[in-house]
Amino acid sequence: MAAYVIRRLWQMIPTLLGVVLLVFFLFKYFGSDPSIILGGMNATPEQIASIRQQLGLDKPVWEQLLIFLKQIVTFDWGKSWATQEPVSALFASRMPATLTVTVPILILEVLLAIPFAMAVATVRGSLTDRAVMVCTTVAVSISLLVYVILAQYLFAFRLGWFPVQGWTKSFWVNLTTYAPLPILVVVAVGLAPQLRLYRSFFLDELGHDYVRTARAKGLSERTVLLKHVLRNALIPILTNVAVLLPGVFVGSFLIEVFFSIPGLGREILLAVNRGDYPVIQAFAIYLAALTMTVNLIVDLLYILVDPRVVFK
Repeated sequence: MAAYVIRRLWQMIPTLLGVVLLVFFLFKYFGSDPSIILGGMNATPEQIASIRQQLGLDKPVWEQLLIFLKQIVTFDWGKSWATQEPVSALFASRMPATLTVTVPILILEVLLAIPFAMAVATVRGSLTDRAVMVCTTVAVSISLLVYVILAQYLFAFRLGWFPVQGWTKSFWVNLTTYAPLPILVVVAVGLAPQLRLYRSFFLDELGHDYVRTARAKGLSERTVLLKHVLRNALIPILTNVAVLLPGVFVGSFLIEVFFSIPGLGREILLAVNRGDYPVIQAFAIYLAALTMTVNLIVDLLYILVDPRVVFK
């Protein structure tokens, strides 16, 4: 397995390098001129030239690329153009708020979707199964904004169970007071498609011969489902979680805006609106690295789920 891990790590290097080159040239040739963004519409040509010199935009492209690669390796992205805050410090200060929301969302979606999907799969074709499928189809068809408006109106304004907005420096206060409502909204949105997908995984396993053999041997339905069906279905479920994690991370951006959570997502959206390239570039590279790392970890988890998996 060590050889497999080393080989995967080596494969990640050219992939990440390709992402770096794509990000660099996209912002270099397809984005707005940073000197004009910083100088404003009323800036003189002399001021524009001075800004370009300060940012190193007057240097050859290959030299700018080397500077960009150095920033990635040293984790020194300079300062945000809008706030003059170091980008690394900005990420460090905003990330806790984002993780406070995204981690519970991911855990709850997986832990709730698996048992619900298994329960629905075992009664395939029944009235319960059809009712659940209709409800999930309707839930998937509703916009996230509708969930946000209804949740804020019902649980915050009418019932007063949760505050609509707010955030503190205390992790536990945030997790128990300000985060539950946005977490509830996102889980309600994400649970429906995950339930439908996991149901298909369980139905596929229930149709295999080993399930009929286990039942013929007299094993209880609980043992068949938990020891055999669930374990075999965890392979595609883990694969889906690897795909789901970056999506949950990016999807939290709108939630942070709707609920005024001072997280990284809201900061990225603000950076996009004001053309804050250092922040956007850093996020794009970090997200690519996170996605590749998660995929590697999930591949290694396959061994724990199914000992038959062998890495060569």
